[in-house]
Amino acid sequence: QGFKDNLHAVFCLAENAVGPRATRPDDIHVLYSGKTVEINNTDAEGRLILADGVAYACKDLGADIILDMATLTGAQGVATGKYHAAVLTNNEEWEKACVKAGRNCGDLVHPLVYCPELHFSEFTSAVADMKNSVADRDNTPSSCAGLFIASHIGFDWPGVWVHIDIAAPVHAGERATGYGVALLLSLFGGASEDPLLNMVSPLGCNGDSPTEDMERDSKRRRLV
Repeated sequence: QGFKDNLHAVFCLAENAVGPRATRPDDIHVLYSGKTVEINNTDAEGRLILADGVAYACKDLGADIILDMATLTGAQGVATGKYHAAVLTNNEEWEKACVKAGRNCGDLVHPLVYCPELHFSEFTSAVADMKNSVADRDNTPSSCAGLFIASHIGFDWPGVWVHIDIAAPVHAGERATGYGVALLLSLFGGASEDPLLNMVSPLGCNGDSPTEDMERDSKRRRLV
């Protein structure tokens, strides 16, 4: 697609099967970040390998921008609905860019609350650096799940971290929707030589005015 930047795709995959080495409640794991995690919820297993993935991207690949995308929480569908993925990021500009990229390409996105100073305490553990699941499931669990992943990069990391929870919009009934491909192309399209991706990217240098955006949105609605 005409990209010149150094791009890595890290697939955080593991077989979710019961066996003699399966994670048990009260286990303590040392993750790739070096942090220890007490297991208080064996169903919150995906975030363990996602945490290793972002730590690897930071430590081994030296990434400046880390975007993780996963079907992480059932609570995402409650928080942002069936059609909007949830975005959590340490950078306000990128939060806005994700929302705009979603509107441009049709893979809709809506922000979650990013507030580690209030929410990360949900993972407090007496025997490890953190637990793997929240103490209070009524306290923005999708945001907290994203913060668990971010903590393995470090909340003081100077780069851009974006977490996109796509649990609900990836399927319609029993069929997959393909959600996420268009979003990534739109979001990073400004780094491409492809003129179409340049046009839809919110991070390009096209200097669009709000009025121009509204006019295009109006035209798009008529076309739809």
